[in-house]
Amino acid sequence: MAEAPEPSKGQPGLAEAALFGLCPRCGGRTLFAGPTRFAERCRACGLDLTRFNVGDGPAAFLTLGIGAIIVALALWLQLAAEPPWWVHAILWLPLTVLGVVLGLRVAKAALLQSEYRNKAGEGQ
Repeated sequence: MAEAPEPSKGQPGLAEAALFGLCPRCGGRTLFAGPTRFAERCRACGLDLTRFNVGDGPAAFLTLGIGAIIVALALWLQLAAEPPWWVHAILWLPLTVLGVVLGLRVAKAALLQSEYRNKAGEGQ
């Protein structure tokens, strides 16, 4: 089994960078300018974040995965306790939005960190 490469000196690890939105170069918490939107540049070291292409892949997979989990939990709750419809609305709508937004931040940050670490770029 191949071991993951050690992060370069001063660079955060993949899990740490993904969880906290850290810049892959300097480790500053400057990766995001909005809930899921990357900043154009790192405010600490000036790394151009627009050159990375994370795409929309994480959004589709996270929405499907979290949607499946939420539906399974909602069905379980309905069959176990039969709550009124408004309990489902109060419970599952915010959990779905929160799960997708937080999951998207982590997934996008992990992909950007991986692109930076592996020096990914356009094919030659």
